[in-house]
Amino acid sequence: MNRMKWVFRLTAVSAALLAAYGSAQAADEPVQAADEPVQAADEPVQAAKPAQAAEDDEITHLTEPESSVSLGVGTWTRDRPHEGIFDGMRDSGAYGLLDADVVKRNDATGTWYTLTGRNLGLDSRELMGEFLRQGDIGVSLEYSRIPRDNPFRINTGLQGIGTAGLTVSGAGANAFPFTDVTLGTTRDLTQLGFYKNLMPGLDFNMSFKNEEKKGTRQWGRGSAPEFAVEPIDSTTSQLETTLSYAGEQLQLSGGYYGSMYNPAHGSVSIFTNGVAPSATSPTFLSLPLDNQAHQLFLDGGYNFTSATRGTFKLAYTRATQNQHLPTADIPGLSLPGGPISLEGELDTTLVQLGLSARPIKNLSLVANVRYHDVQDETPVRRFVQTNPACGSGQCVDNTPFSYTTLTGKLEGTYRLPAGYSLTGGIEQRYQDRTVPLSNANGAGGADTQRVVPMRAKVEEITSRLELRHSLSETINGSLAFLHSERDGSEYVSAAAGPGGAPSDLINPIHIADRDRNKVRLALDWAPMENLSFQFGYEDARDKYAHDAARPYGLQDGSAQLYSVDGNYVVNDNWQITAWYSRDTTEAFQLGSRAANGGGTGGLTDKDSRLQDIGDSVGFGLRGSASAKLRLGADVQWTRTNSEYHQTLVTPGTTSGLTPLPDIKNTLTRVGLFGEYALRKNSDVRVDLVHERWQTDDWTWQFADGTPFTYGTTTDGTTVNANAKQNSTFVGVRYIYKFQ
Repeated sequence: MNRMKWVFRLTAVSAALLAAYGSAQAADEPVQAADEPVQAADEPVQAAKPAQAAEDDEITHLTEPESSVSLGVGTWTRDRPHEGIFDGMRDSGAYGLLDADVVKRNDATGTWYTLTGRNLGLDSRELMGEFLRQGDIGVSLEYSRIPRDNPFRINTGLQGIGTAGLTVSGAGANAFPFTDVTLGTTRDLTQLGFYKNLMPGLDFNMSFKNEEKKGTRQWGRGSAPEFAVEPIDSTTSQLETTLSYAGEQLQLSGGYYGSMYNPAHGSVSIFTNGVAPSATSPTFLSLPLDNQAHQLFLDGGYNFTSATRGTFKLAYTRATQNQHLPTADIPGLSLPGGPISLEGELDTTLVQLGLSARPIKNLSLVANVRYHDVQDETPVRRFVQTNPACGSGQCVDNTPFSYTTLTGKLEGTYRLPAGYSLTGGIEQRYQDRTVPLSNANGAGGADTQRVVPMRAKVEEITSRLELRHSLSETINGSLAFLHSERDGSEYVSAAAGPGGAPSDLINPIHIADRDRNKVRLALDWAPMENLSFQFGYEDARDKYAHDAARPYGLQDGSAQLYSVDGNYVVNDNWQITAWYSRDTTEAFQLGSRAANGGGTGGLTDKDSRLQDIGDSVGFGLRGSASAKLRLGADVQWTRTNSEYHQTLVTPGTTSGLTPLPDIKNTLTRVGLFGEYALRKNSDVRVDLVHERWQTDDWTWQFADGTPFTYGTTTDGTTVNANAKQNSTFVGVRYIYKFQ
């Protein structure tokens, strides 16, 4: 006999809350008074079951499926542009709340049928169906939608939004009427999965994903600047097939992975209202072009003995981009005789070998080596040439970039008495990089490297030491220290040569000499059976080396993270959770700004001390007020503060510099719910959520507080945001459970 059961786990509102705060909370599953459903008051009280009957019920609970459907309605009292970016509930008003979790099992064949729906009344909906015969065959079909709404209020006269042809408002008599526009995107993902066991130990898996992305994204052009909107309609398809073998000693998994990206548009043409159309009147902005990648991979492991195992991973990928350039057919925009396609090709090879062993009882060793080679085979060609003499910035070639990274790691763990273990390891990473060259801007046509200084070789060594304590009933934890040093070969100068342009005086952050120290502490403490804490602490500090030839760039940086989670079980019916975290990131960089016409003699040094601080605190309560009533509460508060401390440091400088104001964002959210058992198989749930978000972000404002305005003489678009956003949600749903 087929039987079905269901346990309700997540509402649309709680899903939105978990999306924003789930990683920081302690366990928040409600504490139930008993595993069995609450009985109605008019049903007779049953006598205690014998031990064997209780054991049989537990087995039934684990093997027989449970199902339910939840239906309701909720409403937000006000718009919430910031907090509603991703959850599909940006605007005030009513929303349908529909969730479903239907599971059915055929005991005779061991076949499972599942249908899962989440947020089906919202734009952030998910729906999945699955058929699975254990150890034999399985098929799944899944659909999900991810919305992303722009949180800003945009007032513009731009015409053609959402298309590849835009017209700027213009000024005076040529101006279009201005209206408020809402921008946003949706990503509709459909996924098909297939599994088949071909023979004992041999499985075949296939997955196909197709994502349709539609909508508009805030954009801009020119140094004026002017407001523009990017149409991002595109399709991304991914196919993966895997054949896996699992034997007693040998395990293998290999297959194919491919991805294809196809945009609807290759470029956007922008006209200005009132300007007579001609072949040269519009401005063109390029969009991402189509591309595809194909990969063959094989990985596996071999158990040489019960204490020694080897692993490997091999992969080869070829990515190409061959779309016809949309600008190649536009007179006056393309280079006569120039290429009509990038003919881009990127070949990636990955080889990874590993070995783990236990040579003696208390010692474990792990060693691996990784070879990652990226070869950019795109031919070097000239796409722009505005002057035959190729003066500064008047000729543009593409610059392929290839690199090879070799990484080796050795780590050992020794188990000490009393549940302690000591781990030490060293990792060395060596990268060989090409220095992109072009003949675009060099005097006399000589090859020169462009824009910023580069390094042909970069090496980094990281050592790690960790002490861990485990297997204790009251306290477990680990303390780790990591130290890394990075340096490399001499810099190859930028196009302007040493001491020429300010860009050549910079140490690029990703390849600059750097020392890094990191401390990491994790601790689990259970002072009582019903009380537990989890503590976390990380501290990282970076120091960058500089010299007189290249003094600018990041000088040092640091990051700290503190977190504590607590869980207290008051009794069988009530549970309390609480957490707090604080993260701080600091960076000190030395920069310059041109003074009196530029050149190194016209630079004014400026140091910037940047700091981001985030504080989050939360409290949760779950429990049963009676046999029929479950209650819960969540309080969450988060504040982020970005600070900008800037000063001029060049001796004798008298020009003033006003540091940027701090930016604070604060979010407070309070959530309450109550769930009442109407009958043995039905509940009613009420959710109440109040949230308050506040900011003093000046990003889209001028110094006097007025909204930022694009191109005041040609455009006039303004961008603004509500500094305070308060809204309250009330939701009611009916939950039906069935067998």
